[in-house]
Amino acid sequence: MKMMFRILLLINLISCVSGTFVVNVTQTSYQAEENHNITLEWTFTTKPQSSISSLNILCSLFLDRNILVLFHLHDGVEVSESQDQKFSGRVWLDKDVLREGRIRLQLSKLRTEDSGLYLCEVKSDDGSSIKDCQLSVTAAADHPEPQRPTLSPEPESQGWIGLYVGLGLTAAVVLLVKLCFALSRCFTKSTNKTENPSSVVKHFSLS
Repeated sequence: MKMMFRILLLINLISCVSGTFVVNVTQTSYQAEENHNITLEWTFTTKPQSSISSLNILCSLFLDRNILVLFHLHDGVEVSESQDQKFSGRVWLDKDVLREGRIRLQLSKLRTEDSGLYLCEVKSDDGSSIKDCQLSVTAAADHPEPQRPTLSPEPESQGWIGLYVGLGLTAAVVLLVKLCFALSRCFTKSTNKTENPSSVVKHFSLS
């Protein structure tokens, strides 16, 4: 029943198209990425004395032979019951610019299945007209992982210097161990022998 209502409403608006009343689009095609927002814009013939209360607007998506209503304005009053659940909470229309003959319909949180032909029918006391535009929503691009900073190799000269310093420290430690060992042996021998002080002095003087 709801689908039949939409079709009848669309047929009624198209059948009343007048040559003096024109609806146009600012762009014939739009491209966007999923999860982003987009604003579709139309213009229509208006007069200074025109009232919003006389406006009837139906913005819909023609998809797979189905008509999905995004926004429905009847005699200046929004009819939220006509909106398809697919667009629930994702559609906003700027009513402040209607007096200027402009329709700015924002569609948020885009999905790839939102791609298709969008029609906007406008009917007023001056006549009625319809115009369409194409929207193509592409899948979100995969964002590459941030590259880790590469460490610059150390200069070859610094590597050799480090090697020399390491070898020098190793040699010094070995020499110190040998010296301690030699002194320990000398001390042990001197304590084991019963020498008088003069012989000890003579031993060190001769050595």
